[in-house]
Amino acid sequence: MAAPSGSPQPLDPAGQQANRWQQTSLLSLVPDAAEPGRTEPAAAAPTAVQTPPAKATSSELTCPQRLLILDTETTGLDPERDHCIEVGAVLFHVSSRAVLSQLSLLLPCQSNTAEAINGIDAAVSRLEQPWQAGLLYFQELVASADVIVAHNAAFDRAWFGRGPLPAIDKPWLCSMDDLRWPSERRLKATPSVRDLALAYGIPVWAAHRALTDCIYLAQVFERCEDLNSLFLAGLEPRRLYRAELPYDQRHRAREAGFRWNDPVAKAWSRRLSEREARELDFSVRPVEPDAAGRHAA
Repeated sequence: MAAPSGSPQPLDPAGQQANRWQQTSLLSLVPDAAEPGRTEPAAAAPTAVQTPPAKATSSELTCPQRLLILDTETTGLDPERDHCIEVGAVLFHVSSRAVLSQLSLLLPCQSNTAEAINGIDAAVSRLEQPWQAGLLYFQELVASADVIVAHNAAFDRAWFGRGPLPAIDKPWLCSMDDLRWPSERRLKATPSVRDLALAYGIPVWAAHRALTDCIYLAQVFERCEDLNSLFLAGLEPRRLYRAELPYDQRHRAREAGFRWNDPVAKAWSRRLSEREARELDFSVRPVEPDAAGRHAA
C-alpha cells in the first residue's frame, strides 16, 4: 500500500524568493518524484529505505510537500539496551494542509520499564496482531515522504535500523530544535508538543502515545500561516554551537534555547544555522567533535 506520489511543487504563498536560504546538503535529498514499490518482507536485518538523488532543475529551493510525522514510544532511554514498543506516523501534505495517511502499531516486547510513562502493558504488545505487515506499510510511507518530522528527532532517529525497525535514509527535521515558531505564539525556544498544541488552540486530550503526538503536530501544521518559510528555515544546515557568556548572564543562553551540559559538558550549547548564529545578541563559537566522537568543551 503506497501513498500517492508526485513531483514536489514550490510553496511560496508570501511571494518571497525561496532561494533566500540557499542549501543543498539536505534538501538535495528530496526526490523529484517518489514512486514507492511493493516492499518484500524483510529478513532478520532491517532494510534502509533508499532516497533517489534530486535533479537540479531549478535554482530555487522548493518546500518539501510530503512530511512523515513520526513518533516512538520505548521501554527506556538507551537504544543499546531498551526497545521501541510503539511507532506512530502521519503522512502530511504541505500545500493542501491535509493528512494523507496514518499508522500506529505496537511492537512485541518482553517488558516495559517505562509503562508508568507511556501506559503500554508489555503483555498487550505481545497479543497477536499483524505488526510485521504494519512495518511493511510504514516503509511505504517513508518511501513516499520527502522529509521525516519528529519532536526531539535525535531521540526517535536512534531507534531505526535496530531490531525490526528499518533504517531511514531520508532528511530529518526536528519540530522542537529546528523549527522557529512565530513569536506571537509566545512559545519557549524548545517547546513541547503539548505547548505547541495549546498555542495553536488544539485541545490536548492524551499524552505519551505515539500516534497522538503525531496528530497534534499535524493539526499544528494545518493552522500555521507560512509553512513554506517555517520548513525552509528549519532545513538550513546546522552545527553545534556553544554560548560565550559569563556565568551571571547564563539566562540569556537558556532563553535562546541553549541547553546546559547537553550535549557539551559544562557548557550551554545548541544546534544553529550560520544565519541564526549571526542573529544572536551574544557571541557563540562552533563545537568540533573530538577524535573520540564526543563534543569538545
